[in-house]
Amino acid sequence: MPILPSRAQDIHKWLGGLSSESAAERDAAIARLTVLGPRAVERLVAAVHGTGATGARAAALRALEGIADSRALDAILRAVDDPEVDVALAAVGAARAFLRSDHGPAALDRLTAAALDRGHPEQVRAAAVRAVGELDRATIKPLLAKLADDASEAVRAAAALRIASRQAPDSTAMLTEAADRALPDDPAALRHAIIEAGGSVSLPELLRIVDRIRERERTVPPARRADWTAARAAAHWGLASRDSRIGLYDVKESLEAASAALPVEFMTTLSRVGDVSCLEAIAAAYARAKGDTWWRQHLADVFHAIAQREHVTPRHAAMKKITKRWPEIVRSR
Repeated sequence: MPILPSRAQDIHKWLGGLSSESAAERDAAIARLTVLGPRAVERLVAAVHGTGATGARAAALRALEGIADSRALDAILRAVDDPEVDVALAAVGAARAFLRSDHGPAALDRLTAAALDRGHPEQVRAAAVRAVGELDRATIKPLLAKLADDASEAVRAAAALRIASRQAPDSTAMLTEAADRALPDDPAALRHAIIEAGGSVSLPELLRIVDRIRERERTVPPARRADWTAARAAAHWGLASRDSRIGLYDVKESLEAASAALPVEFMTTLSRVGDVSCLEAIAAAYARAKGDTWWRQHLADVFHAIAQREHVTPRHAAMKKITKRWPEIVRSR
């Protein structure tokens, strides 16, 4: 796929952002590169193979997880054995995105080998167990049996949790169906499945579920809309709990359109992964929420939590603008 000069400049810019010391800037770069998709794959693979800092290499793998392009599979699978734990963990997450694709056998083989290899760090081994745990029990039963008496407590716990789970396979199947084909008719059941098994599906699948739910919300009668919004909120928290910002655009748009309080998971999502770009939407929602003390308090708490975490001082351009237009939220602390 040819890369236009403007796209090449964008890719170069955001690849540089992967090395930032700021977690917010790294996450923004990951999100931008994910959106650029196939055009960024070759450069991201080079970054994984390169001699850059551990954080930058791990961030490149997180972007590749979101893109899920088969051209990156070899680099991803090799990185599962990387001596740097953060890189190997990111590679496990990226490999999981291929488990239900045509390349599933290769991904499963490498993750299974990592789970069984006692020379790997236990964090990586346990992550590999959780990653393959989304597959049906017949496929992973031999692996779980071998790990039942493993020397690592973390690995034993990951295997035992999968063995003990009764509902996760059905929940995982529902989420896969929701991401790849169609949503179920019952939003409450979907929300339960996201809470139950959201960690066992890939980030791109969760993001597709967010987008599908949002489309459904636009078509259902108002009386049913809140249930679908609650399911979407759960999916956002599923993304945020894995420190992913790939769905943050939807959270911001939801705030901008909100005429009433949103489900609390939107607030926990913002508390976890919200960045400077969210502050204006939060401030505007706060100004509109006259008379709703609960909603205003949550918005104010999240606003100040993000500002503190992202080191947004009164001199910051975003804060100057907000202070001028919505001074109440700035003074609400």
